[in-house]
Amino acid sequence: MKKRFDRFFPWLFVIGDVAILSLSFFVASLFLKDFGDFIPPDSSMLLIFILVWLVITLLRKDYRWGRTIKPEKIIEKQLGSLVWFLAIVAIIWMPVALDSLRLTYFIALSASLFFLLGFYRVSVHLVLRKYRAKGFNFRNAVILGKGKESAQLEHIIRMRKDFGIRFLGYYDDAVIGPSAKGNISKFFEDALENEIDLIYINEHLDEKLIKKVIHFADEHYIKVKIIPGTTLQMEKKLSFSKYGDFFVINVNEIPLDFAYNKILKRSFDVVFSLFVTVFILSWLIPLVGLLIKLESKGPVFFIQERNGENNQVFKCLKFRSMTPNDYADTHQAVKNDPRVTRIGAFLRQTSLDEMPQFLNVLIGDMSIVGPRPHTVPMNKLFQTQIDKYNSRHKIKPGITGLAQVKGFRGEIENGFQIRSRVRLDFFYIQKWSIWMDLSICVRTVYELLLNRENAY
Repeated sequence: MKKRFDRFFPWLFVIGDVAILSLSFFVASLFLKDFGDFIPPDSSMLLIFILVWLVITLLRKDYRWGRTIKPEKIIEKQLGSLVWFLAIVAIIWMPVALDSLRLTYFIALSASLFFLLGFYRVSVHLVLRKYRAKGFNFRNAVILGKGKESAQLEHIIRMRKDFGIRFLGYYDDAVIGPSAKGNISKFFEDALENEIDLIYINEHLDEKLIKKVIHFADEHYIKVKIIPGTTLQMEKKLSFSKYGDFFVINVNEIPLDFAYNKILKRSFDVVFSLFVTVFILSWLIPLVGLLIKLESKGPVFFIQERNGENNQVFKCLKFRSMTPNDYADTHQAVKNDPRVTRIGAFLRQTSLDEMPQFLNVLIGDMSIVGPRPHTVPMNKLFQTQIDKYNSRHKIKPGITGLAQVKGFRGEIENGFQIRSRVRLDFFYIQKWSIWMDLSICVRTVYELLLNRENAY
């Protein structure tokens, strides 16, 4: 059953995709059925759309799911295919469609595809995990070479039954015990008899022996994976670069090093900040500017140099909330700070003083979500006090961030607060996804409405 399932799964996956695609067209049409004389795409056009979807998903190998894949990765892969599909639909159908509601239909179709496909694919993934956890669709695996990392892998495989990997034991020339199957020479005798599907090799084994095992595995269609040593057992993604026939491991690559992720994040920033600029800042700036001018002399905006991406200095915009003073760059605002004006206190309490930073986002100095930028003097001080502090400048700073929604916002009163901020910023940079950005935005609204303790 374990082999036969993998032969049938891609076909079942494709059939399910086609069914969901057809359902999405129906849902989008149903949504618009009461809107005048709407004419949906005819059956021949729907057939073309289905064929386009099949070509895209088969070329992108959407049906290939690793046993250890996370649900968010499935959604991420689906989103890539969906962007391609919608772009092609917009090119081949939108220009020839005569219906006045074609744009509304396109938006409804996009939304239904995203949610229905996402629900379908994640549901299939969860069902597969349950299925494998019960002992079906498994892979037989062995580990060659005992060591600390090998023991860690064994523990994970035994704990995560949903991966569908059945651990048979170790082969090592020096290991004895209940999990030991014998020396490595015996592995070559047992491999075919035990129907081994996966070989995990400890990287500390002799290089010639590793090559021999890989050659044997190639001859018998067995997958081989290398267990990296302690120096590479880090909580981050590893990728590879190829120089001719030579490979190197990219140890400190981050998600936003990839062009696709950069474009996705920048698109979100531009759309969000443009919306805020047109519909909110267009009237908020004159209104707040008038109130600031009525209370105290000085500019409407407070412009401060802060460190951004790659430690480059940029001019960060805020509504002025204090009387002009010489200590703005070196002295943080504290509770009941005498420098803060009455309108400034309101702006700080509601975080409206930060709103002009959407202009920083629009011009590309900042992002909606990212590590909060600090003043240049504070930055220089923290660099000397906190390990890995500069790593937070790998990406653009944000109006809000993971540290802020986790409770570390406002005045920095002690070393624990700034160290916690840096740790959370580092985690965000390493684990970034568009879904994390969206969740932080939602959490920020919650914090603004219900948690104002540190806003002063």
